[in-house]
Amino acid sequence: MDELSLVSAIRACCGGKGRGVALGIGDDCAILRLGRGEELLATTDFVIEDVHFRRKTHTAADVGWKALGRGLSDVAAMGGEARWALVSLALPKWAGLRWVKGFYEGVGELGTKFGVSVVGGDVTRSEKLTADVVVLGVSPMGEALRRTGARVGDGIYVSGALGHAAVSGYREKPAPRLELGRKLRGKASACMDLSDGLALDLRRMCEESGVSAWLDGVLPAAPGATLEQALGGGEDYELLCTIPEGVLAPRGLTRIGTVQKGKAGEVWFAGVKMGAAGWDPFR
Repeated sequence: MDELSLVSAIRACCGGKGRGVALGIGDDCAILRLGRGEELLATTDFVIEDVHFRRKTHTAADVGWKALGRGLSDVAAMGGEARWALVSLALPKWAGLRWVKGFYEGVGELGTKFGVSVVGGDVTRSEKLTADVVVLGVSPMGEALRRTGARVGDGIYVSGALGHAAVSGYREKPAPRLELGRKLRGKASACMDLSDGLALDLRRMCEESGVSAWLDGVLPAAPGATLEQALGGGEDYELLCTIPEGVLAPRGLTRIGTVQKGKAGEVWFAGVKMGAAGWDPFR
């Protein structure tokens, strides 16, 4: 297997044109057309062997799905529409052409579900398998959701059950909440995705917004999930948002608390001040 044959195989899997793609895989840059009145959203995420997946528990397609899903969840948190992806792979010797094709089959399956085209990337060698996925999306001008808008009195909401990834041993395929994210435009004052755990991500939102949070003490936990897993298990890829009083929350959200005045970043759970439980690779 050489680089040319590898790129050709990737192009065969993901080289089709999608919406706004003037030129995809095969040149030095992709050429993407944006409509008038739209803002470009850009995000990037790593998936690393023995950090985000293990060969014994994840198929190549599972890894590809997860690699793209992490970026799609970021676009969902901004209320955007995901359109394109750049997928780069650093391959160890054990990962042959069959594994690479399986990886891109996983990427392609999830991409097709949400209308996302793979338009480029890079390949190289490494001791550990590493995928870097850039996802590009769009949002109407001035309507992208941010972490900075939570205000005192807003309700705090989450989508879905928390702790489900931890209960499964982190083998679940992410289900990006792109449709729900778009419904939150014009309703949510702040939004982000729950990739590192509720306790840590809510703290980050509160720090960015200059507020504190009070959680009622009852969470929509996944079956079998402990309180610790629901608060800090991470990789649930649900949406965390704040919605002002009087604004009707879209279906699929559960209210779990209220934004309060206080020290920026403080989170209280049933009257107890919480630490920053959750996934932090540098802690």
